Amino acid sequence: MILDERGEFCDATALNTGGAASYLIGDVIDLGATSRDIGTGEDLYVVIQVDTTATSGGSATGQFHLASDAQAAIAVDGTATYHLSTAAIAVATLVAGYTVLVARLPSGTYERYLGILQTTAVAAFTAGKVNAFLTKDVAKWAAYADAI
Repeated sequence: MILDERGEFCDATALNTGGAASYLIGDVIDLGATSRDIGTGEDLYVVIQVDTTATSGGSATGQFHLASDAQAAIAVDGTATYHLSTAAIAVATLVAGYTVLVARLPSGTYERYLGILQTTAVAAFTAGKVNAFLTKDVAKWAAYADAI
């Protein structure tokens, strides 16, 4: 699988370690002022994977959303447009190599900026990193532990 830097949201990006709330993590993709038909035509997939095992001083859960907004600092107050969301995932499940999400982008109306939101509940994360990106081909995609 070939990854394009311009289609990457997170590359070993640390989870937000603030309290229970929603946060924008990683980079956003500017879909352009007029062309926001990203969910139509050729299949495109979003992949979210745990790069470094998440930890918490309590029983943190994390939920991830593919969201778009009119502003580059995608709103975390619920006003952004959510296109995909995971269930809340317990910290014990978020181990290195775990695949959080592999899903085809849904068709629909996207706002100008596209990004990943992290919603933390119950307790704060104390560590953990994720990868998140767009790709055209997930048929041969597999997560492997970093052997470095």
